[in-house]
Order: sequence, then C-alpha cells, then structure tokens
Amino acid sequence: MKITVYNQEGKEIGQTIIPKEIFDIPINSDLVHQVVISQMAIRRKVIAHTKTRAEVRGGGRKPWRQKGTGRARAGSIRSPIWRGGGVTFGPTTEKVFKKRIPKKMRRKALFMVLSAKAKESLLLVLDNLKIEKPKTKSIAEILNKLFLKKGSGLVVLPRMDKNIIKATKNIPRVSTVQAKDLNVLDLLCYKYIMIPKEAIKVIKETFLTS
Repeated sequence: MKITVYNQEGKEIGQTIIPKEIFDIPINSDLVHQVVISQMAIRRKVIAHTKTRAEVRGGGRKPWRQKGTGRARAGSIRSPIWRGGGVTFGPTTEKVFKKRIPKKMRRKALFMVLSAKAKESLLLVLDNLKIEKPKTKSIAEILNKLFLKKGSGLVVLPRMDKNIIKATKNIPRVSTVQAKDLNVLDLLCYKYIMIPKEAIKVIKETFLTS
C-alpha cells in the first residue's frame, strides 16, 4: 500500500510503501467500541465513596429498649433509614471497572483505526521529524504547514525525543506518543496522525512480530 510522504516544510517529496497488515484493514466499529470502553475503564479514577452502617462512626449502642417506649424498635442510630446513618448500595472505591480485552482484539482494533485514518487522508507520513532545541516556535512552524490550521493532531515518535515532547506541550490540540505505546483511544482523540517513516517500522516490530 502506497502513501504520500511529506518533509518538514509540508511539501510532498514522494511515496512510500506501508504494510497492508496494519494500514489496510476493514473497520469493525463494534470491536473498536469494545476496546475504547475497556481503555476508558482502565483510565477511570474511582473517587466517589460512601460509608456503610458498619463504617460510620458511632451507633454501637441500642438507642432505647426494645419494648415499652411506644416508639418503633431501633438497634442503631447509624441505620441507613436514620439521618446521619450509613448509605445502602452507595458508590465505593472498591468497585473495579476494568474490562479485560484480549491482546489480539486490541491490536486488531488499533490496525482498524490506523487504516481508517489512512483511507480518510488523515495519516501524514514524514520522511523525518527533528528539531535542534525544545522551542515551541520551531515545532509550531512544522505543524502549521502540515495540519495544525485544519484540526488537532497526534505526533507519533519512533523513540523518546525530549525536544519534541517539550516543544509540543504548550501547543493546544497537539499531543505526542511513542510508537510502541500507540493505542486506539489516543488515535481517536485527534483528527490527524503525524508519523515519521521510522515510527512505522517501530509499529511493525512492536505489534506484528511480537
């Protein structure tokens, strides 16, 4: 499968062949949805927590005797039906939201989203991506020539590049990710995917051969 290659000036300089096993897979929206839900569940921070009648302080003594007072019987002032009592079936931090998805399904969904981006011309392949210093102005000039004026973008790096990571931090609607850490949720959060040719090799080595 052939795709256009751009330089850092945003000009077409030729074409390159990208693996069909990654960039030419028919999409299955149900599978992609499952993987997205799974990833969102893993990233979810469980904050809400209510106390049951066992956790609320106090209430160990019976408030009044069982019979003879004319009032309804009660065993604890921390009963859920009392003001200041415990909560029945409330949210707790012990709840586990994680949903496990098999590795093959996760990889298939990743390839489907990459394929969809390629077919919609939202995948921008660069011959090389490099800046000398971590200056926002330097990377902003490159991104403006490629996609930034048209929408958000994810920059896929072949390896850790502190200059590019630091330079993109102050640019809204732009994020970076290493090729080995590529995932469906990050791909779907951004309109354009900018990826150097070297990063495609890393994706192939990471997700096809292992």
